[in-house]
Amino acid sequence: METRLAELRQPVLDRATTWPYKDGELGSFAYQRYDHPLAAESERVLGDLEGGRALLFSCGMAAISGLVLAFCKPGDAVAVPFGAYVSTSHLISDELSRFGLRLVEFDQTGPPPEEAAFVWLEPCSNPMLSFPDLDDSIARAHERGALVAVDATMLTPVLLRPLEHAADFSVHSATKLLGGHHDLVLGVASCARDEDAERLFQVRRLFGLIGSPDPAWLLLRSLKTLPLRVERSSATALELARQLQDHPAVESVNYPGLGDAVAARYVHAFGPLLSFVVRGGAAAAEALERSCELIENATSFGGARSTIESRSRWEGDRVPPALLRLSAGLEDAGELWSDLERALASL
Repeated sequence: METRLAELRQPVLDRATTWPYKDGELGSFAYQRYDHPLAAESERVLGDLEGGRALLFSCGMAAISGLVLAFCKPGDAVAVPFGAYVSTSHLISDELSRFGLRLVEFDQTGPPPEEAAFVWLEPCSNPMLSFPDLDDSIARAHERGALVAVDATMLTPVLLRPLEHAADFSVHSATKLLGGHHDLVLGVASCARDEDAERLFQVRRLFGLIGSPDPAWLLLRSLKTLPLRVERSSATALELARQLQDHPAVESVNYPGLGDAVAARYVHAFGPLLSFVVRGGAAAAEALERSCELIENATSFGGARSTIESRSRWEGDRVPPALLRLSAGLEDAGELWSDLERALASL
């Protein structure tokens, strides 16, 4: 995979919004909202990585919205894990519930809810880092006729290919690791079946959810270094998690690399994201995020620069008040730990 991606040729940045008909007939492209060359090339590369048919979206939430709109109907229960990405739950409970969908939250380390028509799984969940038994959960959901989408943003196809585990869909916020430089916003949804991809393409076209040419061009740039970045940031995250686990100012650390036997059956590395709870409550967490110097106090994750933030500002009582989320970047692991150690000493 590393060699194939590194050898990708960077295409020309084509910002056209329309393309001429050929003798009155549609060519490969007609109107940018439907499709465009850089989306098609991104989808070709990502589909090859995922082992399915990929579609590019304007952001991760657009990809999630497209899937739910395409494959759920009024009255359906959508199962989303506790401790997973907060906006996924809010999309169902705060917005799509008006159209008859129902959110059911569950512990993804156990079986999915029996009433769910659409099951969401999130290995290395954001921010609590739980990891489901993918094969068992997907099989149980399919036995009851449910569809399964796996948000693999944290791991990328370098570490996990959900379609190989019989998932119906694999989803990524390409803004994170796939983009890798905090300079683009995109989403990706990959389908195991061509007929599902055709249905999702229709929804994307009508709702105007496609990603634009400029970020698609940047994504193709970033994919060339994806394996190197994923392996480096995962190794750094594991080292930081081990150091934090032994620090007296830290109550607990969430990272599957610290002995999660289920996760270890599926992946050999665990991504750049970890979370930890400091002693002293919310005030201590807020003081620590502001005390870091090398690690940037900012949201998002998966970039070349490490970031840290108190998650209660976004999630309220869904998370412990003293929980900090840390994304390991590409800096030297020893220098990152020195930065954290200084910040922890100031509490």
